[in-house]
Amino acid sequence: MRLDKFLKVTMLIKRRSVANEAADEGFIYVNGRKAKASTKIKVGDKILLDMWNYKKEVFVKALPETKGGIPKKDVDKYIEVLSYEPKHTDDFI
Repeated sequence: MRLDKFLKVTMLIKRRSVANEAADEGFIYVNGRKAKASTKIKVGDKILLDMWNYKKEVFVKALPETKGGIPKKDVDKYIEVLSYEPKHTDDFI
């Protein structure tokens, strides 16, 4: 499954276009390397989202089988949040 699709389906990023833009800007890493939106995601990958206002690292436990979205209550079956760190406004000065 493509990185941009995975981020949207697992609700890590709200829209696929935002996931594409974040990857193009270099805010997304897969297994320690900058990733393109088209990067293929597999079980066992670690994804780091170093976004504008937070930094989150997740572990891919499974890939969704459905083409559409997944229920919010089932997100924990697909990802495990390893770390989450909000960025403060002082960090931008």
